[in-house]
Amino acid sequence: MNPDKYTAPPEAAKFTNANGLDLSPLYQKHPPRRRKWVLWVVGLLILWLAGVMIYQTCKPLPAGISYESPAYRADSVAFWHDLTYRDKSGLEQREEQILPRILQIIEDSRQFLVIDLFLFNNYTHKDQQFPAASQELTDKLVAQQEAYPNMEIVFITDEVNTNYGSAPNPLLEQMTAAGIKVILTDVDSLRDSTPAYSAVWRTFIQWFGQSGRGWIPNLMASEGPDITVRSYLKLLNVKANHRKVVLSEQTALISSGNVHDASAYHSNIALEVQGPILADILQTEQAAADLSQAGPILSKLPVFPQENAAQTGTLEMRYLTEGRIYKYALEGIRSAGQGDTLWMGMFYLADDRILDELVKAAARGAGIRLLMDPNQNAFGRDKIGIPNRPVAMDLNKRSGGEIAIRWYNTGQEQYHAKLMFIAKASGPSIVLGGSTNFTARNLDDFNLENNLWVAVPKDQPLYAEMESYFNRLWNNEDAQYSLPLEEYQSGVTWMKYILFRMQKNLGFTTF
Repeated sequence: MNPDKYTAPPEAAKFTNANGLDLSPLYQKHPPRRRKWVLWVVGLLILWLAGVMIYQTCKPLPAGISYESPAYRADSVAFWHDLTYRDKSGLEQREEQILPRILQIIEDSRQFLVIDLFLFNNYTHKDQQFPAASQELTDKLVAQQEAYPNMEIVFITDEVNTNYGSAPNPLLEQMTAAGIKVILTDVDSLRDSTPAYSAVWRTFIQWFGQSGRGWIPNLMASEGPDITVRSYLKLLNVKANHRKVVLSEQTALISSGNVHDASAYHSNIALEVQGPILADILQTEQAAADLSQAGPILSKLPVFPQENAAQTGTLEMRYLTEGRIYKYALEGIRSAGQGDTLWMGMFYLADDRILDELVKAAARGAGIRLLMDPNQNAFGRDKIGIPNRPVAMDLNKRSGGEIAIRWYNTGQEQYHAKLMFIAKASGPSIVLGGSTNFTARNLDDFNLENNLWVAVPKDQPLYAEMESYFNRLWNNEDAQYSLPLEEYQSGVTWMKYILFRMQKNLGFTTF
């Protein structure tokens, strides 16, 4: 139909103005034009949103993000762990090494501290009780600042700890009052991992800011402060500064664990380094602070120890962030072949390229042993096992059972480790550990992440510690650490796999 020749049917009602003038021809002619105008607007809006999606997923990264340090030599790299487990009688036991080591690093520092932690709050669900880990760290930092007032202490964290602007975090307020520099990371300039939603948020919602009084119940922690609509809408972008590092003038601890009350019982790992690599770690933290226009995090650049500058150490190491972790994870798996054993302790395993390379490595004859969290709870609330349970089903099928999989025997806590150890039959073995889950969101330049890569000869203590750690958990030496694959596989796992693939393809995931 030609809209310019549109006429109303004979029975159409007449429209007149106050003077009795017949306006029917206008009403008869303009509705189709109005529809045409609406279609143009909708079409342009779709094109705009598509353009935002493409740009925001492919745009250049901010300066200093996705960093790979030079290779450094070292005589040692320390390994720390936290473990919650059930002894032979079924009683829960706890080994805690990481927070005590962090507190000791703080106590030993005199020049500066830079701490970057993703989760840092004391919010819990009703009727839950956890150790006051976040308050303990806050008190230690405040005491250190008071004891050494000329010392610079910087605390970098994610906006999740203020519920995306809905409420002040009393712990961060306490630090600020003591003279500690607190930086909330602005991750808006990072690429979007949920582009279909984020394009709408960037176009229509972000301009309203985050102010206002919260009134919606806090779904992350029922005892936490109420949250505003705008904060929830920002949360749905699922973007984070997910790093976990403690840096002083003497040492740096790179961890998988948060100092967070509801995470206090999680099983985690950490690696600790010294030497000139500390300058690289500080450089990456400055890059994180630059996202928030925070200026120099330290008033003057420190001079770090140079003991291994001569490159005479037996270990080789690199500090990696964001997509560079992906690079070394893939290279490591691709290097595994006949006679090698690839161990992985992982909270979330879901990246397609990683999964494909694991299947190929198993086909080459590498022994693949995956120890994973069953994804059955999050801070005391039930989960349905996505992504790890359907991923385990898929890997088992694709490898013909050649990939060995066990589940950590969790209770109300999580097996929150992010660690890969490739024990090589010849040449140096590989350790890769830190904040990074093996998922696209964590590996592919969406979140801020940090890991340490280490090449370690077989005669070094770190190699023995890696072997001891994994063998202990895999073989249930002295306790009930892990369970067989079948324990968390059922008739509905294939349905969870379909849901998992839909979530991944649409980008609507939290992993």
